[in-house]
Amino acid sequence: MTIHTSHPTDMKVTRSKIIARGLTNRCPNCGGRTLFREGTLFEVNKNCPRCGLFFNRGNDEGFFLGSLSLNYGVTTVCFLVPLALLAFYEVISARVAIVLALIGAFGVPALLYRSSRSWWLMNYYFFLPHHLPANGGVERAGEDTNR
Repeated sequence: MTIHTSHPTDMKVTRSKIIARGLTNRCPNCGGRTLFREGTLFEVNKNCPRCGLFFNRGNDEGFFLGSLSLNYGVTTVCFLVPLALLAFYEVISARVAIVLALIGAFGVPALLYRSSRSWWLMNYYFFLPHHLPANGGVERAGEDTNR
């Protein structure tokens, strides 16, 4: 059993860098704008063309299910709930609220798709920064060494 003890001073990619890269849709390892395939809106690269970090965990089919949940949570809390409150307090009519809710229920997640994928990687590596190759991660990115 190997226990990895990483000190914040040992890390080349700090948690603050991970957050900054996650919020700007960059590779958490090298900072390159390589998360999404060039010329596409929704296609995530399997790995970073610049540093080789695997974005798609082959050992976990549902890894990005978290980004889907994050996306719908943000849509619900930041768009649909305020819209429902506006309708409840009769700031807007119920008919307008329903139309906006239907448009927003599909439109907002599509607009947030790229960000939510990046935010999910950011969350993962924020809590497990030693998995990044730049921080001495020796296994394939996403492999769990916390056994």
